Amino acid sequence: MRGKPRRPVGALVAVLALTTTAACGDGGGSDGTAPPARVANRVEPLENPPAPDLPVTVTSADGKQVTIRQADRVVPLSGSLNEIVFSLGLGERVVARDVSATFEQAQKLPLVTRGHDVSAESVLSLRPDLVLAEETTGPAEAVRQIRDAGVPVLVVAPAEGLDDVGPRIGTVADALGVPSAGRELADRSTARVTAVRATVPARDPRPRVAFLYLRGSASVYLIGGSNSGATSLIEAAGAVDAGVESGLTKDFTALTSEALVKAAPDAILVMSKGLESVGGVDGLEEIPGVAQTPAGMDRRVVSVEDGVLLNYGPRTDQVLESVVEQLYATDGGA
Repeated sequence: MRGKPRRPVGALVAVLALTTTAACGDGGGSDGTAPPARVANRVEPLENPPAPDLPVTVTSADGKQVTIRQADRVVPLSGSLNEIVFSLGLGERVVARDVSATFEQAQKLPLVTRGHDVSAESVLSLRPDLVLAEETTGPAEAVRQIRDAGVPVLVVAPAEGLDDVGPRIGTVADALGVPSAGRELADRSTARVTAVRATVPARDPRPRVAFLYLRGSASVYLIGGSNSGATSLIEAAGAVDAGVESGLTKDFTALTSEALVKAAPDAILVMSKGLESVGGVDGLEEIPGVAQTPAGMDRRVVSVEDGVLLNYGPRTDQVLESVVEQLYATDGGA
């Protein structure tokens, strides 16, 4: 089944590949429920970033030593990596985008993916001097073709939680020759997440949140477990990952009534277009077992835009703020 989530970053990439061409909208349910609190569609670049100090040699996540001599024409092959480059203040050096780079500053850049697969020809036609890739970037033949053409390709380790925000920013900043900007952006991101966490209300017991991956057009309904990528975000919002607590050891498991009953979520976390693909909250409650959960009975659904929910990057504080706002809205807010 194409598009089934694999690893945290891979899961996000796969979802984006499947949902960016799905029915569009603001994420509000077809039942008339209000759209979710939105994450800003623009990234916030650092002020006065330093000029890149190159060349540098860095270690790619696939073990290769990569020497970057210039960073004038950069191609980040995921929305998350594109966001980091722009947030470092180097957006004017980016010459292309992946389909998952949907924030405002990147929207006019040429696409170098077909669906989600990388087009080596499209990348090479832009004469890049650095390509930034995820471990899930593919097909492998396209990545090899880019490397064989002499273009440095740096593979960045995936984000699995909040603790990975700083290291990923640092990896990209080091490759671009701006390590001090990387430290500044990482510190800013950490401070903002910490500030949001300070607003999370204490609840005993903590609310149980199940992360569901939905693609109604293909009848794909999955529940997140260990390594889904959502656990860190759920816990930062003062909640418990219901899938993990119920014993789900895989990243994603087929959604069944039995799994939902065992997870017993107080709230359901979804990507906004995934929610829209099943017909909003009303449609979600038609999925067997959902209406019988505490979340279904209370219609407590937390929805965040697809392109940022599991990015774990410079806008994660806004994602967390949106999750907290929605999760506690019906019991007095945060």
